[in-house]
Formats: sequence, C-alpha cells, structure tokens
Amino acid sequence: MPTTLPKSSTGIRGLDEITAGGLPSGRPTLICGAAGSGKTLFSMEFLVHGAVHFNEPGVFVAFEEKAEELAVNVASLGFDLHQLQRDGKIRIDHVHVERSEIEETGEYNLDGLFIRLAYAIDSIGAKRVVLDTIESLFSGLTNQAVLRAELRRLFEWLKEKGVTTIITGEKGEASLTRQGLEEYVSDCVILLDHRVENKISTRILRIVKYRGSVHGTNEYPFLIDEEGISVLPVTSLQLNHPVSSERLSSGIPALDKMLGGEGFFKASSILVSGTAGTGKTSIAGSFIDKACIDGQRAIYFAFEESPHQIIRNMRSINIDLQAHIDDGLLMFSASRPTLNGLEMHLLNIVKLVEKFRPSVVVLDPISNLITVGSNSEVKSLLTRLIDFLQSQQITVVFTALALNDNKTEQTDEGVSSLVDVWILVRDIESNGERNRGLYVMKSRGMRHSNQVREFVITDEGLKLVEVFLGPEGVLTGSARETQQLVEKTTEAIRDHAVSRKDREIERKRLVLESKISSLKEEFESLQEELNKSYIEDELKKNIMENNRQELTRKRDDLL
Repeated sequence: MPTTLPKSSTGIRGLDEITAGGLPSGRPTLICGAAGSGKTLFSMEFLVHGAVHFNEPGVFVAFEEKAEELAVNVASLGFDLHQLQRDGKIRIDHVHVERSEIEETGEYNLDGLFIRLAYAIDSIGAKRVVLDTIESLFSGLTNQAVLRAELRRLFEWLKEKGVTTIITGEKGEASLTRQGLEEYVSDCVILLDHRVENKISTRILRIVKYRGSVHGTNEYPFLIDEEGISVLPVTSLQLNHPVSSERLSSGIPALDKMLGGEGFFKASSILVSGTAGTGKTSIAGSFIDKACIDGQRAIYFAFEESPHQIIRNMRSINIDLQAHIDDGLLMFSASRPTLNGLEMHLLNIVKLVEKFRPSVVVLDPISNLITVGSNSEVKSLLTRLIDFLQSQQITVVFTALALNDNKTEQTDEGVSSLVDVWILVRDIESNGERNRGLYVMKSRGMRHSNQVREFVITDEGLKLVEVFLGPEGVLTGSARETQQLVEKTTEAIRDHAVSRKDREIERKRLVLESKISSLKEEFESLQEELNKSYIEDELKKNIMENNRQELTRKRDDLL
C-alpha cells in the first residue's frame, strides 16, 4: 500500500483543513507575498505552535529584523519569545547580510549559513526552521547560475537535515518571488495577498502547489487579530449537513400558527424582508427573546444600530434583551459593514459562533453589506454562512430591506431563494393611513398559511390580527374597525327586526291556536248532538222490538 505524505500541523485555524493536515514534514515550504501580507507572522506562528503544542522546537533565522524586534512585534498575539528561548524551545538567530560585501565569484556559497543553521538546529534539537526572508541572501547577486545552484543546494541541505522549513519570499513583478526560482524547488508554495478594493482591505491565502498531497485550490480569506492568523475554509462546503424536525417558536404565537402551529425548523434559515419601518428588527428581537427564555444561547449581529439602541427600542414592545445578556445567554456584535471587507465579516462571524456556541443567530440587516460588495459577492458570503450555520445546527434569521418600487418582491441580496422560510412585511396604505401586512412567502417542508395578516406593534408585544374581509377585500386599521362597527350595527338592527317578527309570529300563533280550540269545541258539540239523536233512535227501536215481542207472546197465550 502506498504511504501518505507525512505532515506537520501548523496550529493555524483553518489552514490544516485546506492543506489536509499541515505542511509537508521534513520538506521546505515557500511563503510568498508582497510587503505587509503577513509572511513573517505566518512563519512565527507556525514555529510557536510547533514548540508549544507539538513538542517540536524551532529555529528562526532573520535576515532583516533583530530578535528583540521580533519579540516585540509578536507580543501582541500573546507570544512570549523570550520565555520560549529561555525554555530552549525556540532559537532566534539574526544574520546580517551586507550587499556591498558580497562578491560575485564562482566560489560564492552558503557554507557559513549552513554551519550556523546546523549549530542552531542541533543546540535545541529543532524540528522546524524558518528563513525570513530569502531575498536578503541573494540581494547582491545577479549571476543566475550561481544563485540557482546555491538556492537548490540550500533546499537539498534542509531536506537532508529532516527539518520542516518555511522560507519566506517577496513577490516579484512577473513571478511569485523576485528570483522566480524558489517556487520551482519548493515542495509547497503558499501565496499571501493583501488586497484593497473600494477602500476595504482583505487578506487572501492561496495554495499554489503542494507536491504529493491534495489541497484546497480556492482563495481563502484570512484574518490577523489578537489571536493570530485565522483562515476561513468554507468556500467549498458540500450540502451534506444533517436536518432536524424539531421546531422553534418565533416568539409570536399567531405567526407560529401560520407556520403549521409550531414555528420554524431548528437549524433552518429565515429571511424577514420589508420596507423601512415595517418591524423587521422587532420580529428578529421577538425571536431572540423567545429563544433566550427557552434557555438557548443567541448572538445578535447588528450592522445598523448599536446594542444599547436595540435594547432600548425592544423595551418599548415589552421585550427585555438586557436580562438575557446579564444571564449570559445573549451576545451582541455590532459594527458598520465598512469596518471590514465581506470576507472579514464572514470570518469574524464564524470565529464568534465557534467561541460562543449559540443555538440562534440574527443578522440585522444584511442589506447594509451591499455597501462593501456587489450583489453576487454578498450572495456568495450569505450562501457560505448559511451552509456553515446549518452544519453547526444553528438557526439563523436575516433581516433585509426591500425597496418600495421592488415589484418582483425580491431582495437586493438575492438570498430569498437560499433561505428555508421567507416572511414578507409590507406597507398597506388605505383610508388615509399606513398599516402593516405580514404573510409567509415560502416555508420549506411545512404547511403554512397563504393569508395576509395585519401586523400590529403594541406596548405588549407583536400581534397578528385575524384576517378581515370587507366588500372590497382585506381591510386593515381604521377601515377594518369601521367595517366591523357597520357590521355590528347591521347585526343589531337585524336582531331587532328578527325579534319584532318573532313577536308578531307568536301573536298570530296564539290567535290561530284560539281559533283551533274554538273549532274543536264546536266540533265536539256537534258530534255530541249527532250522537244523541242516534242513541234515541236506537232506544226507540229497541223498545218497539220489545213491545212487538211482548204482544206476540200474549197472543200466543190466548190461543
């Protein structure tokens, strides 16, 4: 069976993922880029993580900065180089190269550097080596044959020593490095780029080549902050995240009823869009409030209002977010979109989510992100963010501003096709007033209402008024109340008319019953009279028959 390439973990967040394990162990890696792209910091972090976390001491050979300068520069990241040197885990060696002292002769070589390197490596048993930067070694040479020979000899010597090496190089005009040779003899080449577009800076990392290993081929944004370097490898996430049938309440009972009676699916993505002032933030705040009441952790990313402003505004609708902050269940992260580029915003969100481990996330509003990127770039960012949050089983709510002249009802970010639930809040102007209407545009995987409900913001919270159909369609606000009053009056008049008719019918019934009773008595009297005549005739007949029989008997006796 073929053996896989041994690798040394960098300890840099995200980099080991896109390199499938780290840098090639025992081989040289070239880190190239323009000034300020982060080459020295990248190399130093690789060295420190190796010494602290992987028991691999390291040697840092600097040709430009002195040891004291390096220690001061990386102290802000929490790296104590002085202590690491005292512990024998790191050795820093500054090599001064004077261009005027370099002579271009065929006998020029790096034997002196090899001796110093060998001593430094052997003195602490180093497993990792950094040379920063290699241009300083050959800055005075123009003889390409000598340069190529010594460069190749340097790389071969480092391989023979079996140390994992990072060599930094400055970006050339037409090649990755100034000499244009280092990238060919290196086993792994990583390009760092610092771009500024629309006055927004973004740092990008790309693996140009990696011999003997698969690796990520895309451009990955990376962030340099107080925790060091963080790479965001979420560009090529696959759609294989698990799903849940568990439901989460929206915080608005009537809205839950519109969503099949139970609310949103866990780990789903929800978009609340509408024009300005329709209550999008209030809906997001209600959702956050309900989640925290149920004991779930939540993060609220605000791009338009400060946390204090949101907390104050939510109090006006009987939602106390400050209590959840005090309980450690809610965290706010507020910044203007122009603070960072899109990729930096995405990386900050990912880092904060991984640190706080929330169950619910709100981004309010995503519309402001368009100020630092195009629609396609914002959609790409939101696509990767949705994939990341769903892979972490986190429910996310986006709010987005819709324009008044947006006839297609699509959001500027084009994210409506990506989300699982789309709730639209619109202005309804009628009868000289402005009201709000809410309806569910789509809800994947669940039965949902297709009705437009009047959305009311009150001191007691958010409410959805039952649909009221008037002669001219759905009525809202005072028009609904007026129509309800008209119908109530009509019903009262109708009830009065019905009552009057009922009394008239009752009177007629009594009259008819009286007549029926009279006719019944008359009938019984006539029947009795008729029965009386019949009885008398029968009596006469019987008497006559008895008399006849008596006469017959007497006549027979005379004979």
